[in-house]
Amino acid sequence: MIFIELVLQNFGPYSGTQVINLDPRIDDNNISPIILLGGMNGGGKTTLIDAIRLALYGSRAQCSTRGNLSYADFLTQCVNNQADPINKTRIELVFEHIEDDKPIQYRVVRIWEKNPKDGKDSLGILGEDETWPVEHLANIWDEYIENILPLGISNLFLFDGEQVKELAEQETPPSVVVDAINALLGLELADKLAVDLEILVNRKKKENADTQDLAKLAEIEAKLSEQLDKRNVIKKEQDYLKDILAELELKHEEAVHKYMAEGGKIAAESSKLDTQKETQIKNIENVRQDLRELAEGVLPLALIPNLLSQIQIQSEKEFKLQQVQLAKDVLIARDERLISLLNQLDLELAKINRIQTFLTEDIDSLYAGNSSSEITWLNADEESLSLLDNLVYRLQTTQNHTYQKLRELQDYEEEILRIERQIQTAAAPEEYAKLKKAREKSQAELTKAASKFEVINRSLTELEATINQTKKELNNYTSDNLKYHSNEHLINAATKVQQTLQIFREKLTLRKLNKLEEEVKNCFLYLLHKSDLVHRIAIDEKNFSLSLYDLNGKQVPKHRLSAGEKQLLAIAFLWGLAKVSGKRLPIAIDTPLGRLDSSHRNNLVERYFPAASHQVILLSTDTEISKPEHQTLKENGAIAREYLLEYNSKQRETSIKEGYFW
Repeated sequence: MIFIELVLQNFGPYSGTQVINLDPRIDDNNISPIILLGGMNGGGKTTLIDAIRLALYGSRAQCSTRGNLSYADFLTQCVNNQADPINKTRIELVFEHIEDDKPIQYRVVRIWEKNPKDGKDSLGILGEDETWPVEHLANIWDEYIENILPLGISNLFLFDGEQVKELAEQETPPSVVVDAINALLGLELADKLAVDLEILVNRKKKENADTQDLAKLAEIEAKLSEQLDKRNVIKKEQDYLKDILAELELKHEEAVHKYMAEGGKIAAESSKLDTQKETQIKNIENVRQDLRELAEGVLPLALIPNLLSQIQIQSEKEFKLQQVQLAKDVLIARDERLISLLNQLDLELAKINRIQTFLTEDIDSLYAGNSSSEITWLNADEESLSLLDNLVYRLQTTQNHTYQKLRELQDYEEEILRIERQIQTAAAPEEYAKLKKAREKSQAELTKAASKFEVINRSLTELEATINQTKKELNNYTSDNLKYHSNEHLINAATKVQQTLQIFREKLTLRKLNKLEEEVKNCFLYLLHKSDLVHRIAIDEKNFSLSLYDLNGKQVPKHRLSAGEKQLLAIAFLWGLAKVSGKRLPIAIDTPLGRLDSSHRNNLVERYFPAASHQVILLSTDTEISKPEHQTLKENGAIAREYLLEYNSKQRETSIKEGYFW
């Protein structure tokens, strides 16, 4: 389905006849999905969405400004204030869809005047050439449009920023989204069929009841009707208390946050902080005592590291010289014994002298590098050297221990500073009393509201049990006392169908919700551009609330999401629902960017708008789709047409011109 053209005549702020070309096809070869309409707040953007809804659904349309007005009063309200009473108000919507595998166009025309006769408009449907009306189609228009764009799911394709905001802030989807989900999943049809079967069964039982049976049956039905009315009243009160409870929870959260931020908790724990400070002071004194004990030992020698090093080097040199001298004396004694032996062997004197010379030169060359002329002033023996090495080792160990104690001292001192800062930031006694009183008051109000809400829930549960009992009584009475005759087979068959229908509804819900969960998750991750936040999204089969889970299967609380992430989740929910519907339908979005920050806004502009559908009608202010976002969409070739809604505050009229704010 594609919207081709929208014509407004004296509708809302649009005076005269104004035409908007909505066709996303620029030519036969080029298609850009986005139709961009810019306008300031109050300039008539929402009116365009209402016009599309009104053209398609007439008295069934869920328009933004209708409220509880009758259809006649709503039509009167839509007439332009400046229009000549003689001129009628008119809406025309041209759309194209596939019928019998061929594209076909229809022009839906609704015309009415102020204070319309019979309280309704005049509907006309023009065919392909727009010269002849399709009378039979106008007579069955509600059934026909339900096959193309059902009213139940229209809120998934025609929505505004307020709807996204409401969906983002509530734990469970609002009623319009729940209705759309029921229609999308086919549950609406199943529920209607179940109700129709129950009506049929009761009708058939009444046909065979005698006068006394009918009177008893009427009494039970009246009681059931009264109970159902009471249930509706309690449900309304439950919804009201639910809203009050949500407001009080927010108020209490703000009071607790203020109490914490302004030092209430620290003031309440001041004695604990004082105890912690005293403990740290004792720890510091213990460390300082350890340091004093360390200073009484070898630690002062750390002041002369160079002298200790020189002593070690000198002692090692002197010890080495002693060793060399001892070795030299041993060799000289050995050489003397060798010369004496040679003299006894009657060798030639010249040879003995040569051997003696060789030995003397050999000793001199061996010990040439270790001269005995070195100055020796320590005269340290081996035991002294060992004591010196032990002293140096003990000094290094003591220094490491000292550094460790100094770090401990620094940590304790920093902890004392931190505790003192906490004590300093604590609220004054008077302010603390006010903060505490505000917190306790909000807690009391919240507890009281929660108690009322619980009482209402219990009352509703009890009433539901009573209703079920009355239904059972009604069923038993009719089953036991009425004569079925020829209708008995039909009633039994209808009962079996109802049971089968309940099973079918449950299985259908699970199967379609699984597909919806996957689509919503994929859409959310695509918009968020942060794949590590959510691994799975689960949708409750009863109230359709969303639950987020991380990669470890742990639930991600919704309050941990930023406001922007919540809005992206809401848009992903609507987008996923639209995808699961399986229908190729246009999407119209009024004030789409709300409170989004720049990064999330860019994600929508770049990822959602061009891909949301084959036709996306955006109605935006200049701050939502500003110059950078507009430039991005233009550069990506996503915009087919642009219009500007110029509102004249003096005349209270809006005119439509081509182009955007820039």
